[in-house]
Amino acid sequence: MEFDPNFHSGFVAIVGRPNVGKSTFLNRIIGQKIAIMSDKAQTTRNKIQGVYTDDESQIVFLDTPGIHKPNNKLDDFMEKSAFSALKEVDAVLFMVSATETRGAGDNFIINRLKDIDKPVYLIINKIDEINPNKLLSIMDIYKKALDWKEVFPISALQGNNVDELMDNLKQLLPAGPQYYPEDEVTDHPERFIVAELIREKILMLARDEIPYSIAIDILSMKTKENGNVDIQADILVDRPGQKGILIGKQGSMLKKIGTLARQDIEDLLGSKVYLKLWVKVHPGWRNESSVLKSLGYKKDNY
Repeated sequence: MEFDPNFHSGFVAIVGRPNVGKSTFLNRIIGQKIAIMSDKAQTTRNKIQGVYTDDESQIVFLDTPGIHKPNNKLDDFMEKSAFSALKEVDAVLFMVSATETRGAGDNFIINRLKDIDKPVYLIINKIDEINPNKLLSIMDIYKKALDWKEVFPISALQGNNVDELMDNLKQLLPAGPQYYPEDEVTDHPERFIVAELIREKILMLARDEIPYSIAIDILSMKTKENGNVDIQADILVDRPGQKGILIGKQGSMLKKIGTLARQDIEDLLGSKVYLKLWVKVHPGWRNESSVLKSLGYKKDNY
């Protein structure tokens, strides 16, 4: 491919506390759902690589797991995954929520960012949820914490200032190649995204009854001769009580989860989908290295 000196490309990491809107931002940029969204913290577990491409540039985004104090091996994986992303990029977006007070978690991340020799942007998300008169005071709280490359107040949900941020990033990135085909929006395999879409529906429907202690194991994913796709998956939970909740009375909850997940999966694959789900109890799976490895949480990922 002939080198185009006017084409800019590079890698950008998105970091921040859980539930500040990183996945919402990424999905808006890419134009379709590749990262699950929930009002529960810790919904992102792997570095989601989203690819934005236009005629002038290509930006590869890493949406890192929300950073928090590790409590088990899964948490430890998530934190290491988040910070490892900072070694691979041309710029870092540190995202905070305009609706939350700056706390110890933000300070922890900021202190780690001081050791990163990369341009760091401060992104204040969810400005649509606050009185505009409060924005300047929120910016002042973070202004002197770090030598920010730029400060952008945005609404990832509504799109406020997102285009301006993208234009700034394009100017920052060096001239470079197009790493991915223009129609490719993520480097994750379809199986990974299918599992994430199922997990999103569980977080949405079960809410407080089911914490983060669930995982989706795609047992098989086969395309038939007529183009339809058969998918079979296990939902792993920690306790028998959680299994009962997810199955529901006469299987009602599991049916809802399957129906909503199937609709999103059909949109993703562009095919009719037959989805079969089972719920299995596996106590302490978050602390079993072999289980974490089989689900894709591998040490070589961080």
